[in-house]
Amino acid sequence: MTSALILKKEPLNKYNSWRVGGFADILFIPRNLEDLKNFLKKETYVKPLTFIGLGSNILVRDGGIRGTVVVMHAALNEIQITDEGVYAEAGNTCARIAKHLAKEHFVGEEFFAGIPGTVGGALAMNSGCYGSETWNYVTKVHMIDETGNLVTRSKDMFGISYREVIKPNLNEWFVGAWFNFKKDMDADPESKIKEYLNHRKNTQPLSWPTAGSTFRNPKDTFAAKLIEECGLKGFRVGNAEVSDKHANFIINLGNASAKDIESIIDHVESEVLNKKGVKLEREVKILGDFLN
Repeated sequence: MTSALILKKEPLNKYNSWRVGGFADILFIPRNLEDLKNFLKKETYVKPLTFIGLGSNILVRDGGIRGTVVVMHAALNEIQITDEGVYAEAGNTCARIAKHLAKEHFVGEEFFAGIPGTVGGALAMNSGCYGSETWNYVTKVHMIDETGNLVTRSKDMFGISYREVIKPNLNEWFVGAWFNFKKDMDADPESKIKEYLNHRKNTQPLSWPTAGSTFRNPKDTFAAKLIEECGLKGFRVGNAEVSDKHANFIINLGNASAKDIESIIDHVESEVLNKKGVKLEREVKILGDFLN
């Protein structure tokens, strides 16, 4: 991409891993942080602002998203090894961070290989797997506000819990973070990454469009276990279905609508509450408007 892109009425199914959803009023794809700063400083964009990365943990409704959608993936992809730790911009995929740092003999980042999103998305929801979470390793973050101003914030300014991060200012978005991953020349992080990726391949429906885990794991149990015990594997609405391979994944069998997927989410929540007495909390974020 030689210049930033500003697109009108752009279909969003190309920008999320479920491959569904309506259009964005305006879609902005910066080349780098400077592009993003300049775009926001002009303040001529249509509000509200919605930031997305790979779109791997969102459901965009069929009516699309009003205002301006900023796509961070493919931009903001610098990685720097500094005296203050590893600095990674928000548009990097977590998998790229894991691979890059493993080659440099860093350890701790291996779990990132199992997160199918960007650093920005991982920061926004404290993504995690294999016993590790993103904010376990964050020391401070770089953020941008709706007028293009940059600010550095320390970890202790955020409310951090399982799959949730409360920002001190809702009108700021992550553009990068410093991580305290350590070097260990005797470790073999690349082997650990291969082990994690093989586990993903064997247990998750990676050949279908999906948004990963649909629900957070309740305390002391697993969402997938509860959903399976309710007999919901294979439950289908339209062209969307609860995966037979992993019950916490909803797959797009081809030409599913966002409404199909959201109907399954609602049904699964209702069944698990009625049959198991557990209220499931959504891990995916639902964005946009219903189709009129």
